[in-house]
Amino acid sequence: QVQLVESGGGLVQAGGSVRLSCVVSGNIFSFLPLGWYRQAPGMERELVATLPQTGSSIYADSVKGRFTISRDYAKNTMYLQMNNLKPDDTAVYYCNSVMLSRRAAWGQGTQVTVSS
Repeated sequence: QVQLVESGGGLVQAGGSVRLSCVVSGNIFSFLPLGWYRQAPGMERELVATLPQTGSSIYADSVKGRFTISRDYAKNTMYLQMNNLKPDDTAVYYCNSVMLSRRAAWGQGTQVTVSS
């Protein structure tokens, strides 16, 4: 059963911005800490941002200062605001729990393509 659905990706020029959404089936708290991952074809999936149960969000060095996590608990939705996009940001973006015991099946993700 689908538990996490990503959306909002698309084609964007370098330097542009995109906001991704992750809609959680059920209670978003059940999946915290909830992370944004990305994966390019033939590459391993990497964690780029994490929404913890408490405290500040955590970002990979490659996206720090450019990406920002936010959430709407009432809508069971997490967002990833991506600014100043670079071609290296091109990937399929996924959301899932960072905690393995809370990990759902990986969904289809949403494609972000950044043109130079």
